[in-house]
Amino acid sequence: MDGKHGKPMNKINNVLFIMCDQLRADYLGCYGHPTIKTPNIDALAAQGMKFTRSYCSAPTCGPSRMSFYTGRSMFSHGAIWNFVPLSIREQTIGDLLRPHGVRVALAGKTHFAPDTEAMQRLGIPAMDGSAMLEGGFEVVDRYEGHADPGGHHPYMRFLRDAGYGGPNPWDEFVMSATDANGKRVSGWKMRNVHLPARVREEHSETAYTTDVAIDFIRRQDDQPWFLHLSYIKPHWPYLAPAPYNDMYGVEDCLPTVKSDAELINPHPVYAAYLKHRESVNFARDEVAARVKIPYMGLVSQVDHHLGRVMAALRETGQDRNTLIVFTSDHGDYLGDHWLGDKDLFHEPSVRIPMIVVDPHDDASVSRGNTSTALVESIDFLPTVMDALGLERPNHLLEGDSLLGFTRGRGPGWRDAAISEIDYAYREARIELGQDPRRCRGYMVRTERWKYIFWDGHAEQLFDMTLDPDELHDVGGDEALSSVRSEHKERLFEWMRTRKLSVTVPDQNIVVSRHSIEPRHGIEIGVW
Repeated sequence: MDGKHGKPMNKINNVLFIMCDQLRADYLGCYGHPTIKTPNIDALAAQGMKFTRSYCSAPTCGPSRMSFYTGRSMFSHGAIWNFVPLSIREQTIGDLLRPHGVRVALAGKTHFAPDTEAMQRLGIPAMDGSAMLEGGFEVVDRYEGHADPGGHHPYMRFLRDAGYGGPNPWDEFVMSATDANGKRVSGWKMRNVHLPARVREEHSETAYTTDVAIDFIRRQDDQPWFLHLSYIKPHWPYLAPAPYNDMYGVEDCLPTVKSDAELINPHPVYAAYLKHRESVNFARDEVAARVKIPYMGLVSQVDHHLGRVMAALRETGQDRNTLIVFTSDHGDYLGDHWLGDKDLFHEPSVRIPMIVVDPHDDASVSRGNTSTALVESIDFLPTVMDALGLERPNHLLEGDSLLGFTRGRGPGWRDAAISEIDYAYREARIELGQDPRRCRGYMVRTERWKYIFWDGHAEQLFDMTLDPDELHDVGGDEALSSVRSEHKERLFEWMRTRKLSVTVPDQNIVVSRHSIEPRHGIEIGVW
């Protein structure tokens, strides 16, 4: 309701799209973690709708984000790895919303790389700040993290203005800790992540990005806006500022899910990933135990600052007409299945949180509810366009709006979720001697089964009812050959229905004999 006039508030003007980087779904209180403190994210789940079987379109930062930004699968958009240029033909959030008067802004990370080769070939000038160079976003602040942002980046100026000296305050304070001997040590080394970062919490990356977002929110007037608030945490490096570095103890952490049986005759791709440096280290219990504590702290830090963002929305009265979506680009193994980082298709890597807070009056029927529908990240952009009352370009978007769930419309829905990877850029390709153009893997998740197809390697299959922890690959069980065949056909059907003719809207597909030929006086086959 409109707090000033008591009128029904049915029009959504704004969208706040919150993404964490490398956040597992099960590391939130509202998703069942028994000890982690995430009261503000839990409050979003209570105000909105929580989807517990949401899967990223690709469990790698870049391709996953491009699927969020385009509403299209990696199969279709083609940006197969981090900073692989997104084809100039692909339309993003900004391309679809800005023509309707929506300001489309970014505060944080995107992993977007422009198709500069095509721009040069077509004679398109590369203008600094152009939305074409920034994934369709107006950059309020782009902060990718994980690497030196450069001396001229606004965050570097922010640090210097806050009194952090030295030639590189990001490296010396944000990415460093001080050990027991008073020596500065690197936050990249997981052995050091129990120590607090040298930067004060209020000047940390998460706090800084939040400040930028709040400033944007407070400066808005009546023009509709879309803000992508994209945190780089809890992604590695796992170094957290005090007090979040030791907010939790080992007793607060989820047990590591792994079995010695997984190491007996492992699938070739899985076996290759076991040899990656991060997996070799995370396979050691002491490493997983050390990292999980600051990982949880980084999640709680994001939650704290989201409380500030929500307060700014309320104080400006924009909470009543702003759709809020909270999610992540992928998860983090944290030692589960003897692995580190992400990429493969186990639940810790591929399942993501998805919370939709729909302020429309019709959504009152779903507030605080949970859905087990099989949701994909390509459903985000159709949801946004639906919320803003915009006609969706069916020849482009491959997902579906989630507002049918939030508003009780009982939508017909998919019975399988798909995710993809391309490991051409990983060491696993060299280990396997794989052609770099044949490093694709595809997951088909149905009600009971998780089927994985690998180009050039055996299929995998997990019974998610009998083996929810995915400890027993039954891909070689002859008794389940029909299950594998059924899921392989589902994958082929999915491939056949990708939307690859991006230059032709549905309404322009007409019968040539009835329209084009008469218009040009063409009479084919006339006697």
